[in-house]
Amino acid sequence: MAEYINIKGQNIEVVASDPANPTLGQIWYNSTSNTLKGDGVTTAGAWATGGNLPSPLYSGAGAGTQTAALIFGGVGPVGKNATYEYNGTSWTPGNNLNRPVEQLAGAGTQTAGLAFAGEPTSAITEEYDGTNWTTVNSMNTARYSLGGCGTQTAAVGFGGFIPPTLSAATEEYDGTNWTTVNSMNTARYQIAGTGTQNSALAIGGRLGPPAIGLSTTEQYDGTSWTTGGNLNTARRASAGLGTSSLAIGFGGYSTGASFSSTEEYNGSTWTTLPATLATARRYLSSAGTVSLGVTMGGSPVTTSTEEWTGAGAPTTVTITAS
Repeated sequence: MAEYINIKGQNIEVVASDPANPTLGQIWYNSTSNTLKGDGVTTAGAWATGGNLPSPLYSGAGAGTQTAALIFGGVGPVGKNATYEYNGTSWTPGNNLNRPVEQLAGAGTQTAGLAFAGEPTSAITEEYDGTNWTTVNSMNTARYSLGGCGTQTAAVGFGGFIPPTLSAATEEYDGTNWTTVNSMNTARYQIAGTGTQNSALAIGGRLGPPAIGLSTTEQYDGTSWTTGGNLNTARRASAGLGTSSLAIGFGGYSTGASFSSTEEYNGSTWTTLPATLATARRYLSSAGTVSLGVTMGGSPVTTSTEEWTGAGAPTTVTITAS
């Protein structure tokens, strides 16, 4: 009688290293680790350690994806115009911004990035083509510690500080010009911004002395801002990933304490997640999506990079007997 293996063949592939891009449900045997593995999905979001920045940095801006990220500007020993590129494993220096700047906003990708506003109080905008930064048309309102998100040709910047005044101003960028549109409901600065030009989220922030974080969230639909659900932990100088319908907020600061906590937003309500950053920090930068993201730098001054894998994202799992 013919055996099943001779009819169907051996379906589980034997490999020396895990496949680079497995498909969901694929199973293989890793002969190096002597383990049976498969491609499944993450059941709960988690942070994992990534490659360290070459130099400590905080108050910079981020753009791109988990495997092709940018961080630029900010405070560090190499100066406030530094650019670093991340490939999912390690960081390498890129060409500098044309100006020294911190507390700026960023958008776009590693090969089509956008840097705008910042401190010293500025409306300057620069575009990155994967090699060089080029100064383009400025914003209408100079400011720093603003929120920002989107792409190089469809970005949005909001809020910020125009000494001695807080700003609620919102501007949209079309790849050439900035246009002033409807303002936020609450003027504030040290905002975490994430999302797209038509689905942006403003997370937390600060009104001024004392150094208390806000729990306020606002959502932008490309026309108007509406007030969303409050954070469970009021925070300023934090970071976020996602859009106005699904996002996470993490890190930040309020009256003497930096946070490692992570919260998830479903479009109306924030929930504190079990996953926490390994390094509590504020003035951190971020890039990527709510499924696959990365955060880097921050204060207390650090080179730390952490990678986020959200619930439902593909992941390699080791299969064991139950």
